[in-house]
Amino acid sequence: MERKGYRTLLQELHFVKLRHRNAQRHQLWQEGFHPKVMESVQVLSQKVEYIHNNPLRRGFVDDPLHWRYSSARAYAGLESLLDVEIDWH
Repeated sequence: MERKGYRTLLQELHFVKLRHRNAQRHQLWQEGFHPKVMESVQVLSQKVEYIHNNPLRRGFVDDPLHWRYSSARAYAGLESLLDVEIDWH
């Protein structure tokens, strides 16, 4: 795969890791903590949709429903690996 220019997910996570972080080889979450108040169901729905589309934007999948560990499948009424509470809206 390397010869064709592809990167594995672990290679991507290693690439985005901050260089001064020596205790870990990979980084999954973005640095920093920036809490946001969800003032309405509309804003919360927007954030959930944004999260569901992240793997698509990064080119990991062609459809958010194909990301194995996403809650998108539960929201679409499909079988999901995750237990997801979707009755908040």
